[in-house]
Amino acid sequence: MSEPKADPARDAGHGAAAPEDALASFIGKWRARWPEWALAETFVPAAQRETALAWAALQQELADAAWGGRDARPGELKLGWWLEELQGWSQGRRRHPLGQALQRLPAPWAALAAALPSLLETRERPLDRADATTQLNTYAAALAAVDAALFGAAVATGDAAVASAGLLHARLAHEGESAVPLGVLARAGEAAAVEAWAEELRRHWPTEPAATRPRRLWAALALGRLRAGDAARPLSPWRALLSAWRGARGGR
Repeated sequence: MSEPKADPARDAGHGAAAPEDALASFIGKWRARWPEWALAETFVPAAQRETALAWAALQQELADAAWGGRDARPGELKLGWWLEELQGWSQGRRRHPLGQALQRLPAPWAALAAALPSLLETRERPLDRADATTQLNTYAAALAAVDAALFGAAVATGDAAVASAGLLHARLAHEGESAVPLGVLARAGEAAAVEAWAEELRRHWPTEPAATRPRRLWAALALGRLRAGDAARPLSPWRALLSAWRGARGGR
């Protein structure tokens, strides 16, 4: 008997929920990790806020599938399901609640689907920062292309680098020590590996801002956490506002 395909919408317990409730639940998962957004989103044009939230939640679902848990197989199944789902979005079909907010928007969903195998390949620890960044090149470029389409911007030369930096931060914040490259682990030791990797990410954060405001804000909040000394800890309201203000203006 063949193994049933993963269904993220069903597995999350939203199979019988009203579409609006299911969508709100996935967005709520992202807000729970990023409570600073309640302040930072004031810098996003009102017409873009719902799209920004749904897009952020989708990126979180994909990253969690790629990197979460000790067993890789459930994540592989989920990303396989998402590959089919995103291909369906480009053809006018949707099953996942996040498609309610995103599927009809003219973004390169098929190209994002095509990049998912490259995201899955990043599950193994990278050797160092350069290796970690190189592994994410294809996927980060796909994220940048969706950013540009959703928020009406031309893709800038630094967009993929900003998306990649945000992914590395997100992995560290959620996965902890297992996200640290082997070289950093060997150099710093297990006890100090997380702090050493966070500091390296901070020191090498991209200097060129992203073209879209939502991506600049996400990056600014991530960098703000690194500067505050804890990749996973939400910023204080004052730090969140300052970071978001800088990000909205294109600064660091």
